Amino acid sequence: MSTPGVRRRQLSPWSRLKKAFGYFGIFVQTEPSKLDILLLVTGIVSAIASGVPFPLLGIIFGELLDDFNNQICASEASPGVQSSVSTQQYQSDVNSKVLYVVYLAIAQFGFMYIHLVSWSLGGARLAQRLREQYLCSLLHKEPAFFDSRPGGEVSSRLNGDISMIRMGTSEKVGICLSSISFFVTAYIVTFVKIPKLAGILVSLLPAYLAMSLVGGYFIKKYSTGVSDRFAAASSVASEALSNVAVVHAFNANDKLEMNFSSHLRLARKEGINKALATGIQAGFIYFIAYAADALAFWQGSHMIADAVEDDGRGTTVGSVFTIIFVLVDEQIVLDNVSMEFPAGQKTAIVGFSGSGKSTVAALLLRLYDPTEGSVVLDGHDLRELNTRQVRSLIGIVQQEATLLDRSILENIAHGLVNSAASEHEDLRDALYGPHLRSLAAAIREGRGAIEAAREQGPVVESILNRVQHAAEIADAARFIDKMPEGLGTIVGSSGTRLSGGQRQRIAIARSVVKDPKILILDEATASLDSQSESEILEALERCSEGRTVISVAHRLSTIHKADKIVVMKNGRILEAGTHAELMSKQGSYAGLVNLQNLDTKSPEQRAGEAVSLSGVTDVEKSDTGLEGPTKDVSIDVAKEDFENEMPLKPESSAEADETPANQSLGYLISSMSRFIRPHALVAVFALAGASIVGGAYCADAVIFGHTVSGLSPCGSPDHVRWSGRFYALLFFILAIIEFFANVISWVGFGWVSEMAIYAIRVSLFRSLFEQDVQWHQSKGRTPSSLLALITSDGNQIAGLSGSIIGTILSICINLVAAVIMTLIIAWKIALVCLAIVPILLGVGLTQLRALARFADKHEHAFNKSVGISVEAVNSIKTVATLALEHEILETYRSTLEAPKREVTAISFYANLWLALQYFVGNLAFALGFWWGSKQVFSGMYSQTQFIMVVFSLLVSAQLWSQMFALAPEITNARAAVARITSVIEVGSSGSAGQSTPGSRSDDVEAVAGTKDASPNTEGGIEVKFQNVHFAYPARQSAPALRGLSLRVRPGQFAGLVGPSGAGKSTITSLVERMYVPSSGEILIDGRDITRQAGTSFRNDIALVPQDGVLFDGTIRFNLSLGARPRSSVSDEDMIEACKLASIHDTIVKLPQGYDTLCGVNGSQLSGGQKHRLAIARALVRKPRLLILDEPSSALDAETERILQDNLRTATQGITVLVIAHRLNTIRHADVIFLIEAGQCVDAGTHDELFERSETYRANVLSQMIAT
Repeated sequence: MSTPGVRRRQLSPWSRLKKAFGYFGIFVQTEPSKLDILLLVTGIVSAIASGVPFPLLGIIFGELLDDFNNQICASEASPGVQSSVSTQQYQSDVNSKVLYVVYLAIAQFGFMYIHLVSWSLGGARLAQRLREQYLCSLLHKEPAFFDSRPGGEVSSRLNGDISMIRMGTSEKVGICLSSISFFVTAYIVTFVKIPKLAGILVSLLPAYLAMSLVGGYFIKKYSTGVSDRFAAASSVASEALSNVAVVHAFNANDKLEMNFSSHLRLARKEGINKALATGIQAGFIYFIAYAADALAFWQGSHMIADAVEDDGRGTTVGSVFTIIFVLVDEQIVLDNVSMEFPAGQKTAIVGFSGSGKSTVAALLLRLYDPTEGSVVLDGHDLRELNTRQVRSLIGIVQQEATLLDRSILENIAHGLVNSAASEHEDLRDALYGPHLRSLAAAIREGRGAIEAAREQGPVVESILNRVQHAAEIADAARFIDKMPEGLGTIVGSSGTRLSGGQRQRIAIARSVVKDPKILILDEATASLDSQSESEILEALERCSEGRTVISVAHRLSTIHKADKIVVMKNGRILEAGTHAELMSKQGSYAGLVNLQNLDTKSPEQRAGEAVSLSGVTDVEKSDTGLEGPTKDVSIDVAKEDFENEMPLKPESSAEADETPANQSLGYLISSMSRFIRPHALVAVFALAGASIVGGAYCADAVIFGHTVSGLSPCGSPDHVRWSGRFYALLFFILAIIEFFANVISWVGFGWVSEMAIYAIRVSLFRSLFEQDVQWHQSKGRTPSSLLALITSDGNQIAGLSGSIIGTILSICINLVAAVIMTLIIAWKIALVCLAIVPILLGVGLTQLRALARFADKHEHAFNKSVGISVEAVNSIKTVATLALEHEILETYRSTLEAPKREVTAISFYANLWLALQYFVGNLAFALGFWWGSKQVFSGMYSQTQFIMVVFSLLVSAQLWSQMFALAPEITNARAAVARITSVIEVGSSGSAGQSTPGSRSDDVEAVAGTKDASPNTEGGIEVKFQNVHFAYPARQSAPALRGLSLRVRPGQFAGLVGPSGAGKSTITSLVERMYVPSSGEILIDGRDITRQAGTSFRNDIALVPQDGVLFDGTIRFNLSLGARPRSSVSDEDMIEACKLASIHDTIVKLPQGYDTLCGVNGSQLSGGQKHRLAIARALVRKPRLLILDEPSSALDAETERILQDNLRTATQGITVLVIAHRLNTIRHADVIFLIEAGQCVDAGTHDELFERSETYRANVLSQMIAT
């Protein structure tokens, strides 16, 4: 299947070249453009060319040494006779050779600048292509592919792996090629100058090659291990950040932290092994290099001595120096099922949880293929049809409505993307382009939607009209129109800025907007109140004429008018027929209907019947805030439908994090030092190793200076041979020292880095979950942007704090040592050469600042792009069914458009300064030789002093330039440290255990003066709201609760009912203190939790969220999260809780039982199974207060009845607070609170409310099913 505008990965000529190109296969395999090929070729050629000048400098240096020796020998041969003319002649020769050095420096600057720009641009474009193709490939995978993938893997790959590829395919590739060119050119020069010595040195090549291959193998092995282990840790963090409210509700952050850290420990172990392999490889490379010097001088000394004996014909010191210088077990979900969905009719599928109802819908959409049998559409096997075309005929509303982080307008319009209707063909360009984003932005700015759409053109206006019509059908127009930003409102990641009912209605509108031939409703109205449900069902009924409708439902009142009803259990069909036919059979369906019908007998008829779980039925009017007789309240809650449930309005990206842009480097180092301090001893050894490595360059210069003097042909042949042996031995000793110093430095810093980054990530994870829900939802924060702190920023710090920091320290130590040594040896020469250092420093800092500005400017865009990709993968079923692959990619590309445009400019600008550093270093070499030769010829300094100073400063200048080649890593790491520090330093100041900023004026005193008293552990909890007002901080003008007062007595079973958006979920959030009210008191057992420090009161509370959140782990692990903090749960308690939740029998039938993996977000379980497992997790805690948010929305009637019976037993003596739209769940409640517009407008038992509340009675009657 090919998607317009989306290229699938197919076998192409580029892919066939992959093996032939080896490493460069990654460049050609990603389908490069002509510009990419040009950059690749230019980068290779210019990098190779830039490596040639340096060996040629060796030739010039060697000739300069010969000139010095000739002058010295002449003066020694005729002391006092040498004329000023000969000195001037020697100086003239030196000057001409210095000019050659300048010419070579200019040539090297040009070639280096070209290759740096080419590789910088090429690497950035390659990373962009890899991200797009990786995302494209993921988007075209079947949903089954993701069932066994960790949830955080996508972010880890995009943020971590591709960032590492970017680091390994940019400027450093050019520098590497330049080094290889230097190496090859050096051997060519060697063979030209002294073939015999070159042949001897060639013997070292196998050692280089063996070390590279063996070291590379182990480094690759351990790098893969680090990546895989860290992907698993990222998955834990990703799921936890996506469900932070559930984590807080269970105080499960400690258990999740243990899981997170266990994966990190495995990654740390692999990282330490990698550091060991890298250190040994680096040590051997330096050992071989210095051993080559020893071999060259030893053999060269014999050749020079032979030349002296042969009257100077043969090898010279300069030619020898030239050489030295240049060198799940599958389960059956459907069992033999055959069913038919007649065209133009409504077919309903009902049955028990886990019976395969949603699987039927998934097979129709071809999200999965059957292992046996076939799914036939109009006589054609779906496997023979184009999947995209099949899905274009189908509209679906899924049980868990998933929206993308766009405007409401764009989310509804997504339904048109893959429409089969011919009249929608002309809309596609506008749907794929930026038009809808621009329209939504215009609406947010306050402009009229119709006026703004007309300016965009008739196509956009047509899309707007269709979106508005679909919103009206889905009963979404009322609350959308009341929103300040209307259709332009951003819904947040996965739609979290809307209530469950609002998300459901947006999803319905998205489904019907394309007028599909087939409409699949998978529990489409499960999150709606009865009134909204009735209105939407009527609207769907009207627009479903002539359309094939397949409805999956547990609430039987929604499907009793269907043309055909299919009843399923355990993957089999039990019976089928119309409602009347099935009721007459008195079979399974009739039993389900009877279970769901509410008892509407009058109180007199029900006298004597047990209706209370605890026997406490009295409700004091004062406890509910009601005074006098209660009357029905008719309120238009459309406005509150949005305002009461929408947590926060997105804020500008400028406020997306608290990173102080001006944090000093000293402050950041100080912040990180506490993570390194526990490993100070190892750090000291590593620093010692780095110091030895840095000092070895100066020792090299000293030995080299004496070696050149010792090998002077002015001396006797025996002296030359002795000097060769002696200084060769010193070089070999230096090689041994360098080996151990490099191993100690690389392994030491690598070990400290792995230990520190482990501690940083664990501290960051802990700090993230110390922050309250409000913090997570404010200032544009999203789960993906916070996850990027752990993945991308963590990798940046890890990259800098390991081998790179060792390299930087070695270079800095070398520079200090070189300055001190050269000033002592020959200060006049040194001062002139050191005048270049400020220039080098200024050039380097300019480069750093340029890269830092670019990174800071586009950080939000990079984080947002990763968020788009992660969200798309997490919503892969929605993306697949709506065929949004191309739209996702276009949005992803547009997000990175700004940094993509500027990457060219930053590449040209920043790399100019890097090339200048190498150029200035070569100029320093030329200046040093020119000035130093004048001092030597004047008799101020000896040749030995001159060589030691110039050679030492030359190496330092080259190393200084190489250090600033690490500028991108330094810049990125500094920014990452600042971002991570800003979160870690927040600590518990914004934690869930503290009040939130701006919530109450007296919170500071309250928190400071109130202890977190240990609560009682027996009996139920009393919950009392006293005149509570609450508005979400970003919407102070739209109160969610308006003077709410209610009281739930200890041991009562209390229900919260009311229309969607009335404030029910807000009440439960405040009970858990996810937020703090603006005024009023919330009392738990008489203590005001808004004034209480700590969150230990949550230990007695258990929550069952509406969507039954599970984490990627075993069933046993998910159940253990329900245990109280710092306590474990026994197998007996788990089994007991699962039996009460009616899930034990299902679990034991699974191949691995309680050790069965739940999958990402519980994807391996059905909706009903997830919900029951969430209930079992809550019961494991043995709470004193149990909060259930729509506990039976995903359950069939039989399972619901069993669960209610079990809960009646399990909750004896504890307090239960239930949010319910399905009133059957709470008909036996001790007290039911009717919530409307943020107020409690009535309270009483089911019978009392049925008698006196018209609103409640209408809800009850709408859920009755005719028998």
